[in-house]
Amino acid sequence: MDTHVKPQGTDGPVPAPASAVAGLQPFLHDAVVTLSAPSLAISRADGQLSAGADGFYHGDRRALSRLTVAAEGIPLAPVQGGLRGADRADFRAILRGLGETTPDPAVALHRYRRLTAGRLEEVFEVTNSGTEHVRLRMTVRAGTDLATMEQVKSGQVLPDVPPQAVDADGMGLTWTGGDFTVSLVGESAPDAVQPATGHLSYDIALRPGASRSVTLTCTAAYADGDQFPAPPGDRLPWTVPLVRSADRGLDRWLDRSLADLDRLRLADPRSPAPDRPDQFLAAGAPWFLTLFGRDSLWAARMLLPLGTGLAAGTLRTLARRQGTATDPATEEQPGKILHEVRRDSLRQDGGLHLPPVYYGTVDATPLWIILLHDAWRWGLPPRDVEPLLQHAESALTWMRDQAGASGDGFLKYVDHTGQGLSNQGWKDSNDSIRFRDGRLASAPIALCEVQAYAYEAARGGASLLRAFGRAGADEWEEWAERLAERFRRRFWVEDAHGPYPAVALDRGGRPADAVTSGLGHLLGTGLLNEEESALLAARLVGRDLDAGHGLRTLSSDSVGFNPYGYHTGSIWPHDTAIAVHGLVRAGFPDAAASLASGLLTASAALDARLPELFAGHGTEAGPGPAPYPASCRPQAWAAASSVLVLQAALGLDADVPAGTVTAAPGFASAYAPLTVTGLQVGGARLDVTVTADGTVNVSAPQGLTVVVP
Repeated sequence: MDTHVKPQGTDGPVPAPASAVAGLQPFLHDAVVTLSAPSLAISRADGQLSAGADGFYHGDRRALSRLTVAAEGIPLAPVQGGLRGADRADFRAILRGLGETTPDPAVALHRYRRLTAGRLEEVFEVTNSGTEHVRLRMTVRAGTDLATMEQVKSGQVLPDVPPQAVDADGMGLTWTGGDFTVSLVGESAPDAVQPATGHLSYDIALRPGASRSVTLTCTAAYADGDQFPAPPGDRLPWTVPLVRSADRGLDRWLDRSLADLDRLRLADPRSPAPDRPDQFLAAGAPWFLTLFGRDSLWAARMLLPLGTGLAAGTLRTLARRQGTATDPATEEQPGKILHEVRRDSLRQDGGLHLPPVYYGTVDATPLWIILLHDAWRWGLPPRDVEPLLQHAESALTWMRDQAGASGDGFLKYVDHTGQGLSNQGWKDSNDSIRFRDGRLASAPIALCEVQAYAYEAARGGASLLRAFGRAGADEWEEWAERLAERFRRRFWVEDAHGPYPAVALDRGGRPADAVTSGLGHLLGTGLLNEEESALLAARLVGRDLDAGHGLRTLSSDSVGFNPYGYHTGSIWPHDTAIAVHGLVRAGFPDAAASLASGLLTASAALDARLPELFAGHGTEAGPGPAPYPASCRPQAWAAASSVLVLQAALGLDADVPAGTVTAAPGFASAYAPLTVTGLQVGGARLDVTVTADGTVNVSAPQGLTVVVP
């Protein structure tokens, strides 16, 4: 997902927060993000919502842009703050000088934050631990600009919207913008209210040892309801495994990731059973808290070892919106899976204009087929698979027709509108696909990884068709093999280190010969033979790609390499995890272990909450990765990467229709003794233990044969 606007910092005698610079995308690397989709809150480490992207958001709209607390005439000194869960945070500050009779602080402010869908609760608790009676006036200032997420993302600074109403009892404020309403209410009436400025003041008197709490609740809602509402809280579409390993960093990464994923869940309002709606994962907070085809599919695929419920919900949600007509304005085509859905059109400087439902992606369609196939192998019941086969056939037909229309048999993309995404693979920034010398590739573009997805989708689609007695399986297997032959002839290039596939073919069919992390997406798909896979495995662990914290998106030897480049040198955790899994599938566990170790190093440095991406400087520049300052955090496929790495470490694979589950730990010994209980295959529990001496014990559901090579 392209950020489009490249963020920068500022200099000056009194620096403004980086996130507050008008006209530039706000920075988020020092933000505290609490989440309960479709809502989130962003603040500084001191808890204040005050500048830049700070605020309480609901459904891509900022409900509050300011929520600050101050004590009149008394400086606040923040001492601690941060997350206490995906949807909770708290912050502590000292009221300097108040009630102090020794050098010790006496009066403290503890701020508690709790988020649920459409609702932000803030509790301000003042505690007097000193020996003197104290008095203070605490003032909370609230305000909103009712900005859209895209306005915030592009750095626009909008004026505050004045409150439209004050509660009759003086306990709160209300703002309205079109069909969006925001209400801020306290549990008790403030001692003074200034509606024009949003000030709510409370006179507080505390004897020694006493405390007082003030609770404010902000609610936000659209008149016509949420585009994608929060699902029922008790219907988690996956199991939560218990992981205990010799590397507590792995355990913590998984725990934090699963907590974040829980709060990224959204429901499809078109589900036939409203009380049991289909669920999927929003792409990430704050910029992409909605349905994204590619991201939701990858995240669901990564979570298959925890059950097939999320995969089923994601597949059905996207199938309901599968293309049925040809519409150049939205890039819709029959059989095509969409790119993203938003409430409003997205417009940015530079001419980008995406409609609310946009189909500009070349890879979501084959990825949809792959997820259906993999979910079936992990135990998605035939009664759930069969209704989706017509959608799989439509997706396969789209793939074949698009490749056939390209003139050379490859799956390609081009922005026909001049206002859409110029690149429509996962590296969708406009400068991501290039030659080694820095020249940009011109569209139509055939990406190397998309051909691998198409090959895997055709083979997987053939397996589904054959298993369910539908026609066409042989033809799709033949189509896949012809694609592999063409790929071998046209994509492979060579440099001083040997042969490798180009990142893409450009408009003239010329190989764009930059070395990229995209090589990792080819492994384990079946597109490559053993010798070709070995060449790529060696490339991926080279120091130009492997930065020690994960894979760089572009080799550091390439012209235009930038460690802060969105897709031209940065590191994306999901990208590295896909390579880890592909290396294991292709038979190179040692190479996979190196990359997995890098992700764990990054996780430890980033409080176990891996962001969308981070900078690709490498371990030689410091022990931990530098942030990409505008990165989403949490991000669905970054969080789900923890499960994919665990699956790769255990060498887990399932073929429920054939009655087998495989556990072939290749690098799990790095975390041994390792016990994982509560995985799921075929709708039942799967437990795996790897002892310190490498012994593997698997407890699988009845009826499945365990294969331990």
